[in-house]
Amino acid sequence: MTRTQSWPIMTVGPTIPSMFFDKRFEDDKDYSFNLFNPSVDACMKWLDSKEIGSVVYVSFGSYASPNKEQMEELAWGLKNSNYNVLWVDKQSEKEKLPSSFAEEMLEKGLVVTWCPQLQVLAHKAVGCFVTHCGWNSILEALSLGVPMVAMPQWSDQATNAKFIEDVWKTGVRVKVDEELGVATKEEITLCIGKIMEEEKGMEIRKASLKWKKLTKEAVSEGGSSYKNIDELVAKLKLI
Repeated sequence: MTRTQSWPIMTVGPTIPSMFFDKRFEDDKDYSFNLFNPSVDACMKWLDSKEIGSVVYVSFGSYASPNKEQMEELAWGLKNSNYNVLWVDKQSEKEKLPSSFAEEMLEKGLVVTWCPQLQVLAHKAVGCFVTHCGWNSILEALSLGVPMVAMPQWSDQATNAKFIEDVWKTGVRVKVDEELGVATKEEITLCIGKIMEEEKGMEIRKASLKWKKLTKEAVSEGGSSYKNIDELVAKLKLI
């Protein structure tokens, strides 16, 4: 008879590189891989030129692909918000942007095909993150204390958006117009304002910083994640 052994569920995240938390490992700065070539120098130099909390960072991750109508509404919603915008628009999505957008946002915007997301989210100039609510993206935003504007596209992203707005209180969810089937530019501008405007976004920013503190505590020496990893390794040694 084969003997089976049951194991308890042990949480060990978030697995954010150490240099963004306790800095115990100096060479642990990133995930050591990128699906696309990030515009590191261009992004960081541009962010360095902006005031604290003045930038809206926009990225829909590796696979999410809003339709052309939604991309146009997003573009004008961002422009109408009147904030600085760093937008990751993948090469495959370029044709969906309004042709005049890049020119009209020349002074207040930067559009790149990929960026070093952890470095961007950790930058003091970033005030909020417009996201498709992929799990990796929201975990990074939570860990680095960045409020979110949730625009879920498919799969688990709607559930993740629910957590952002109603459970963690770290952002707002953009409502889709039922007749049009997309979120309008007016709704997008409104949601960005709820976070970026000092009084309106105060509670959301406080909640975001609270979760940043909690995630740092979990992975730091003596934290819940740290202890669970130690316990797991100890058990494996006994096998």
